[in-house]
Amino acid sequence: MARVIRSERRLGRPPDTDSLATRQRILDVARREFAVHGYEVATNRRIATRVGITTAAVYHYFPSKADLYVEVLVDAEATVATRFAHVVSTSSSLSDRLARVLDESHVMNSEDPSLAQLLAAFRIDERRHPDVAALVAGRHRPVATFFTGIVDDAIAAGEIPASARRSTLALVTILLVGLSDAMSDDLRTHRLGVEAAKAFLAPR
Repeated sequence: MARVIRSERRLGRPPDTDSLATRQRILDVARREFAVHGYEVATNRRIATRVGITTAAVYHYFPSKADLYVEVLVDAEATVATRFAHVVSTSSSLSDRLARVLDESHVMNSEDPSLAQLLAAFRIDERRHPDVAALVAGRHRPVATFFTGIVDDAIAAGEIPASARRSTLALVTILLVGLSDAMSDDLRTHRLGVEAAKAFLAPR
């Protein structure tokens, strides 16, 4: 009988794959928990139960609830900024970019309301919890970077003067953030708000 030689090397996924998948699953579940309940009410125990792991396993990936919350925020912002960047990649004017971003925000609200809900909840939570605000202070904020980028591109293209940079950035932020904060729970009203904002931004 031929001898069967067994390799010592394990077949299948790389060793880190399960760990990365679990970490992302924690972030996804935690985003929905924090979005619905806020930082104070959401617990690592409930998040762990919904993921299907122990609470200790959550702390293996994230040292504290505050650390988890900040990582959830940055992960959500990265998702939003990536989607925004994709839809404006073939657009050259600021008004068209903003219109496309508004449309995409509506699509994202339809697909996963927890993204907008989390970002809205964070603006309250950071004022109530200094430990969270302190952790966020030194982190890269993808959405803010995206907003700054499209405004700076408009200045470079001569669409707006450099002197209007700060005020334009404030307007863009208030328009996009405020629309999601105020109307993300009501898709019909959100759509109406998006269309009204696009009409206002359209070149005359």
